Amino acid sequence: MLEQVLRSIRPPDEAARSQAQARQNSLTKPPGSLGRLEELSVQLAGVQRTPLPAVRRKAILTMAGDHGVVAEGVSLYPPEVTAQMVRNFLAGGAAVNVLAAHVGARVVVTDVGVAADLSELAALAPAGGCRLELRKVRAGTRNMARGPAMSPEEARASLEAGIAVLEEEAERGLDIVGIGEMGIGNTTPAAAIAAVMTGAPVREVTGRGTGLGEEALERKVRVIEKALESNRPNPRDALGVLAAVGGLEIGGMAGAMLAAAARGIPVVVDGFICGAAALIACSLQERARDYLIASHQSVEAGHRVILGHLGLKPIFNLDLRLGEGTGAALGIGLVEAAVRILTGMATFGEAGISGA
Repeated sequence: MLEQVLRSIRPPDEAARSQAQARQNSLTKPPGSLGRLEELSVQLAGVQRTPLPAVRRKAILTMAGDHGVVAEGVSLYPPEVTAQMVRNFLAGGAAVNVLAAHVGARVVVTDVGVAADLSELAALAPAGGCRLELRKVRAGTRNMARGPAMSPEEARASLEAGIAVLEEEAERGLDIVGIGEMGIGNTTPAAAIAAVMTGAPVREVTGRGTGLGEEALERKVRVIEKALESNRPNPRDALGVLAAVGGLEIGGMAGAMLAAAARGIPVVVDGFICGAAALIACSLQERARDYLIASHQSVEAGHRVILGHLGLKPIFNLDLRLGEGTGAALGIGLVEAAVRILTGMATFGEAGISGA
């Protein structure tokens, strides 16, 4: 499944991009005066392979998983909060539910590696357009500070879980997708991935996560350094990096990004942990990067490093650090606005206005 998806990712359609840019330049405004909105609309044209893209059918895919490294004291919250938050998503009570509803997107929460049995939740009637997908690879990762977080087979399975969910949603109809996550302790593997894949020092990419104080932050840095020393992941082997120091939900997000790119669906990337997944996805297939839109720059220290490494420019900066897909939901709203400008505004010729 993974290899087929990787082979299916094509470059965006340059003819569609050129036609969209030509239309932007003829709309009743000075060319470039709507800034990033113009750039986003042209990107969407290339990704969707049409000069008049559309954003009608929208979804947020929130991948959930737990982390054995929490045993090292890297988070203020206990691991059982991951399962509790999944329940909250399904009840429609989380921030991502509110923001997804605001932009008209459905929410799909996927259990890729939650350390609890959530099977009884799958039968519940969804609240607020949110439903649960059960794709559990294992009940949380192992402690990466004491060995690999998962086996190479489990890492591959997490990627393919994300691929399967995206493809299922695409069959339901999907013009754009936002990717998010839930997993107590997951800023630790995200920082480890960022350090390996970008070459940045661990301290530069490690932030406070759920709000760690100075002492706990120092402990988190030491834990990541220990994990990298003991596992020695190779930055040229993305699957190996994911297995050594990654997370199941990170693999799920990376798989969903790749599957979306293979289907010509634009991907709005959430924050820091989602950015780490983008590093894995783009290392597996560099053409996937053309399909990614960075919604925002997170408060987390390493997110700026990740965005710079990938060459992605965030649409906004609101000091967000929640995750879940909250930034992605807001980003979808701005991307839709960009597309509506391209397709809904009149040209100078249509309006009978003299152009410059």
